[in-house]
Amino acid sequence: MNARTLTDLVTEELAAIGAPFDRRPDRPARTTQWCSKLPGFGTRCYASGHKTYVVQAAMGGRTRTVTIADCRVITEANARGIARRVLLRVQTGENPAEARVKTKAVPIFAKFLDRYWASAVAGWKASTLDRNRYCRNHLDAAFPRRHLDKISPGDVRRWFAKVTRTAGPAAANRTFELMLSLFRKAEEWGELPSGSNPCQGIKRNKLRKHECLLSVEELARLGQALEQEAQICPQEVAALRLIILTGCRKSEICHLTWDEVRGRRLLLHDAKTGPRTVWLGREAQSVLKRIERHPMRDEVFWTEGGRLAIKRLDACYWRVRAAAGLDHVRLHDLRHNFASHAATMSETLPMIAKLLGHADIKMTARYAHLDDAPVMEACEAIGAALRMVVAPGCPEN
Repeated sequence: MNARTLTDLVTEELAAIGAPFDRRPDRPARTTQWCSKLPGFGTRCYASGHKTYVVQAAMGGRTRTVTIADCRVITEANARGIARRVLLRVQTGENPAEARVKTKAVPIFAKFLDRYWASAVAGWKASTLDRNRYCRNHLDAAFPRRHLDKISPGDVRRWFAKVTRTAGPAAANRTFELMLSLFRKAEEWGELPSGSNPCQGIKRNKLRKHECLLSVEELARLGQALEQEAQICPQEVAALRLIILTGCRKSEICHLTWDEVRGRRLLLHDAKTGPRTVWLGREAQSVLKRIERHPMRDEVFWTEGGRLAIKRLDACYWRVRAAAGLDHVRLHDLRHNFASHAATMSETLPMIAKLLGHADIKMTARYAHLDDAPVMEACEAIGAALRMVVAPGCPEN
């Protein structure tokens, strides 16, 4: 401890009673009258008649004296009370400088975000990085000039609510996952103690489920619109047809190469969840057979500028769905439609998960209720068997 430490203690005690701290340098020709009731507390008098209250304590083997306040600012009783509390804190070894050093050792959120981002980017796919760049805007403005250990769960909740209002529930959930991962890394790298993650216990936004099961009539309209668009954009239409027939993601189809086409299978090297196999039915095989191969490129779907871009595929689909009167159906809903039809054909959840390339079967569980017919049949059979127990003597309908 040193004189700075003693000054800090006096400053904190003055702040507690709402009095200012005068840091003016001491003047010459001074005398100090020490209090007989409280050793270490005194009144310093200057030749000019100016008086101040002081406190003196032994710290680090040396005697330190610090001015408390001008006698005109606070009363002697208040000054004595401050001196008493300061001396008690000195005796217990309290040192505000240690707390300052500890706080400075914890990085500011913005600097740690840069460090976390540089580490995480190395493991992200290009599509993941594109999505997360948008989320980065909300992270940069989250906690300006705040140290990691000074961010509370309440701060995170307020930030999450703000992002939800400005960017929407889905974007807020995605950004929150990054925030959660960031604080986990802070614990893992020793910047924060274990179990101090302020994101723990905060619930994500509930999102509206996109359930898509196109009727026979809607599929027919979609097919007609695709046939008309094929005259203008054959590559885009072929890609859309393959998405409909395989349930693949649009990025998986746009990035598909002939090297990945192996007979009745697509051996995707770099799908969203890692390498996976997509099985092809006769209709899907027929679509691939009709595609004109580029003499110099290995991409299955291409344009004059190179590989078929997702934005170009989106633009084509928007025209198709408008022509088919299906403006409410997103392109990604075609993938849901594939899974929904699988569910209505009594395919099991593990099978549907394998068809879609889901890493977690929980993602596939949303389609389970679409296969209600077998469940209803089982319910009716059980009800018939138990009818005599529920209503004895009741004739069957």
